[in-house]
Amino acid sequence: MKKTISGIRGIFGEDLNLKDIIEFSNNFSSLIKSQKCVIGRDTRPSGKIIQETVSGVLMKNGIDVFDLGMVPTPVIFRESRKYGAGIVISSSHNPIEWNGIKFILDGRGINEKELPQIINHQEILKSKIGKIKKIESTYIEDAKKIIGNIENFPKIVVDIGGGAAKDFAVNLLKNIGCDVEVINKELSGCSRGPDPTSDELIQLKDISNNKEIGFAFDLDGDRLVVVIKGKKQAPDVTLGLGIAKSLELGYKKFVLSIDTSISIEKFIKEKGGTVLRSKVGEANVIEEMLKNDSQAGGEGSSAGFILPEFNYCREGILTSGLISSMLKNSKFYEILNYMKDYFQIREKIEINSNYHDRIIENIKNELTKKYSEIDTRDGIKAIIDENSWVLIRKSNTEDIIRISVESNNEEKCKMIINNTKKMVQEYYDKIK
Repeated sequence: MKKTISGIRGIFGEDLNLKDIIEFSNNFSSLIKSQKCVIGRDTRPSGKIIQETVSGVLMKNGIDVFDLGMVPTPVIFRESRKYGAGIVISSSHNPIEWNGIKFILDGRGINEKELPQIINHQEILKSKIGKIKKIESTYIEDAKKIIGNIENFPKIVVDIGGGAAKDFAVNLLKNIGCDVEVINKELSGCSRGPDPTSDELIQLKDISNNKEIGFAFDLDGDRLVVVIKGKKQAPDVTLGLGIAKSLELGYKKFVLSIDTSISIEKFIKEKGGTVLRSKVGEANVIEEMLKNDSQAGGEGSSAGFILPEFNYCREGILTSGLISSMLKNSKFYEILNYMKDYFQIREKIEINSNYHDRIIENIKNELTKKYSEIDTRDGIKAIIDENSWVLIRKSNTEDIIRISVESNNEEKCKMIINNTKKMVQEYYDKIK
């Protein structure tokens, strides 16, 4: 089981069970000042029983529950602004047998200060029993106000991946004027896995050859991968396109996670914008945005664009609409051409979490001897030159160490990733 600001996650029925769900839901109740909480789930088979359990605990603690049913994560975040708190039943891009709970306060994910109160037991004073009410979201209408109408009816194919974005993404794109074809609408018989950033997306790539663009969502609809004319784009491209639209709208203040492509930072600065970097993780990006009153940004590694005025989370659905509105615009191709000369490789090594800190510390000592510019705010990032870097960090959601590399030279990028993987494995073999 993983317990981080990204949520509680585990394999349901093995290291995450209903007893855990009851405990964490009870503890979260102590943070809900509004005594109201909106709740929804993705399409995982275990979602309904977990949602019913969470709802029961919240009601027992006197909290009124507003049930959205099966909806994407961005919809829950959006509605939580109205109610003061929210719970997402999802494990995002993790395999189907996983599930989890993501906690929302005041429209944003929880932070490091709030996490201990959810993990550690809280005694809740007995009060009235809360009520439950099913509600409908105004998400599509709200998103359309940001995006506007598209007049040229772009032809788009959307790969739902069997997830919760199926109605919201398709209806939004149709509402703003897109001609939409849908594949993998249901989880049963879906041709791909839950994480579009790692899946080959073979069916989508094939169909996209006859479309202007293809979009692939993860199970809870916050990640969006772009496919153009049969070619799957890097996750950073999703963020880059969102940033290009933001600059077009006049936004200048951005926050990017430290594992986001340097090409996006350079593009922003060339257009007169400013960039701050945050630790990896949606909640960390959001926290930095709120602290500095930033207007947009996100996390390249998770294909996650964030627009705080609309939602304090990765916004796959809104982003698909924003990108669609750019398809006949030179800005669309400008950012693509700018990013095409930068190469990113992101890999992971399965390593028990108990060894993560010792491995990271050993690598930090070694890289500090080689490179003058080192960033230790999230794992260890070494700046190799102005166009090349490597980041080694422990995952917030799995028993893995993540390695991210970027360079404007593809062979150099491959060399760095191979050398780094070898180094991580050698340290693991020494200490395990």
